[in-house]
Amino acid sequence: MRSFSLLHSGLQRGTLHRGVAAVCAAVTSAALLASCSSADPTAEPGASESAGDSKTIVIGTANFPESEILGQLWAATLEDAGFDVEVKSGIGSREIYMKALEEGTVDIVPEYTGNLAQFYKAKLPSGADEQKVYEALEGVLPEALAAGAFAPAESKDAYHVTPEVAKKYKLASLADLKNLDEIKLAGNPELAERPYGPRGLSQTYGADEDKFTMHAISDGGGPLTIAALLEGEANVADIYTTSPILDRDGKEVKLVRLEDPQNLVAPQNVVPVYRSADVPQKAVEALDKFDGNLKTEDLVAMNLRNSGNEKAEPAAIARDFIDAS
Repeated sequence: MRSFSLLHSGLQRGTLHRGVAAVCAAVTSAALLASCSSADPTAEPGASESAGDSKTIVIGTANFPESEILGQLWAATLEDAGFDVEVKSGIGSREIYMKALEEGTVDIVPEYTGNLAQFYKAKLPSGADEQKVYEALEGVLPEALAAGAFAPAESKDAYHVTPEVAKKYKLASLADLKNLDEIKLAGNPELAERPYGPRGLSQTYGADEDKFTMHAISDGGGPLTIAALLEGEANVADIYTTSPILDRDGKEVKLVRLEDPQNLVAPQNVVPVYRSADVPQKAVEALDKFDGNLKTEDLVAMNLRNSGNEKAEPAAIARDFIDAS
């Protein structure tokens, strides 16, 4: 605009209208030429921008540490691939951050296949494996969204007992819960109504529903839930597969995870969900490559660094993991 003003002030009064028309034509032509020159005439329609030309990719995370660690892992992966990345941490619950994704406030969020599929009302086949769950998720995502490749790593509800209880009652899988005289189950309050709670355990594995007593603890399978198990207030506890198993003093303890051969708890593999129109294909490919090598034990170790004695920050944890990979 400044160059137009200078040209305008230099015009003679008698040629004002003709000069303005010429300048406007020149500006319009220049704009068109610039537009044409910035486009790749060989590119296919809708082709993604290169890493150097793409806009900043915004990764949003939920309000729990593992989600932020995943967000930082993906941010570092994309930065190493040449993209500009911003992380918006602690957005809130699934209802909040998925709305932000749908509205375009963020471009990518870390998610879990089974939970997100159920969030969008997918009908999961009984005993569905991880591939079936992923396919169900793809079928219910809103039109603007897509899912990247899911990782071998998953964070899911899992039932644990102490080694002593496992030995005494010969517990190796959820099918063996019927060996218990009573089932004192520690977990989040909502576990009582989850499809994999007491009713699901009864229907799928034959555990007597009348034997269940819920010991509700709102710490997401954390130290209080583990303490209830160790101290005998409960004999079975729901602890997520990526949660560090620590006692009240922050010391690691050994528990036995009961196998779930019928997949009562749907697979919950880590998966990036993104806005398909806003995330370049090269970025998706970089995330897919990284996630293909991410394992559950990796997340356990990283969560331990964050919630254990070290209290390491997610960004530092992510960078250390990627540099060591």
